[in-house]
Amino acid sequence: MPGYCVQGTIGHKILNGQRKLELEGRSTLEVKLQVEYMSFSAHADAKGIMQLIRMAEPRNVLLVHGEAVKMEFLKGKIEQEFSIDCHMPANGETATVQTNPSVPVDISLNLLKREMALGGPLPDPKRPRTMHGTLIMKDNSLKLVSSEQALKDLGLNEHQLRFTCRVQLQDQSPEQETLSRVYTHLKSVLKGFSVQLLPDGTVMVESILIKVSSSPEDPDSKTLLLSWSYQDEDLGSFLSSLLKKGLPAALC
Repeated sequence: MPGYCVQGTIGHKILNGQRKLELEGRSTLEVKLQVEYMSFSAHADAKGIMQLIRMAEPRNVLLVHGEAVKMEFLKGKIEQEFSIDCHMPANGETATVQTNPSVPVDISLNLLKREMALGGPLPDPKRPRTMHGTLIMKDNSLKLVSSEQALKDLGLNEHQLRFTCRVQLQDQSPEQETLSRVYTHLKSVLKGFSVQLLPDGTVMVESILIKVSSSPEDPDSKTLLLSWSYQDEDLGSFLSSLLKKGLPAALC
């Protein structure tokens, strides 16, 4: 990312579209970058650099010129304010930057409508989130569709996959009373979710089922069996971690 490039320099050649460069020692370097020209001052102060980063939104920053102490301060400020990696390589030092490939994917309108109906936020490229769909190859392009649509397009039958987890609790109460307290606890924590106490003696949170059992040898030791479908994997992991902490004292 140079400043002004004089004619004949490597920077000037790259800006003019040259894809192979002859370097000292007769070695050849192939240019594999996408090149963009942007007019900015090469002598910007810290405020100008911060403004440039804010506008350009890079994933990584390299500081290559300046006083070491001031560069260290600016490096810390960049990492703290923008939460991105900032490198400060010495002369001759190689800086390795990890990159994530960008793969364009079409999203079906029906899937977007369903996600919005569930109360989720609108898609935002700056704040990626998980969308529960299925990637299929269609017309030589990747497309994200609902699982039901993917099964229909591919002519496949659906098979339900569920995850299970056991959580141990020490509780002197009968099984049904323990289950009622689990229900009350989850109801108070999961404000935006459907939490139900079913007649068959289970608690249901979205697709997650929670059952309570006790050991004949140790009635005070209760086992919570959690079972959830793959759509609620994140919520299931959260509930298992929450219940491993035990029930609040006020509920015991």
